[in-house]
Parts: sequence; structure tokens; C-alpha cells
Amino acid sequence: MNRNQVIELFKLIKNVYPTFEVSTEKVNSWTRMMYRMDFERVMTKAEQHALENKFPPTISEIAAYAPEENKHLEKIKKWEREASKVPQEVKENFRRHMEQLFKDKAND
Repeated sequence: MNRNQVIELFKLIKNVYPTFEVSTEKVNSWTRMMYRMDFERVMTKAEQHALENKFPPTISEIAAYAPEENKHLEKIKKWEREASKVPQEVKENFRRHMEQLFKDKAND
């Protein structure tokens, strides 16, 4: 989250909790601690918090991060794209060789 997003969050919290104090130092501190968080997810948690709690949230109560990118899934998609470029005759030849290898190993 950036500074402007923290200010938007504070607007929400201040509207729901009028006694919530806002200062430049507080904005700076929250911005520093929330820089890796996902704004939309934090806002959703803050709204949910407001519906369920009579006191303003702490950072830990509304902390929310974007899910980590699934690098394995991206690798699989890349392999599939690369495999689609291999000619069918090469794939068939490979399959025949693998079947023969399995048969030879089974007979050992």
C-alpha cells in the first residue's frame, strides 16, 4: 500500500470511528508497515472489522496480502506452450522409444 491508500483507509476508519486519531506520524508509520499489503484486501477487512467491532482496528487486525504468484503453474504453462511447437512425428518417435524402454526393463 502507498501513502495515498493509507490515507483512504484512515478516511474509512475515521468515518466509522470518530475518535480515531489521525496524524502525519501515524500515516507515515502505517504506510511504512503496510507497504507490502494489498489495498483492496485491507479495505475489505477494515469494512468487516467495522461491522463486528466497536473499537478501531490495529494493523494486525486488518493486515492482508495478495496471494503469492504460483510460479509452478506458470512453468507448466510455459512447458505446454513449448511442447505444442514440437512436431507430432517427434512426439510419436519419443513415445515409441519410451514404450520399448519400458518393455526392455520389464523383461530384465
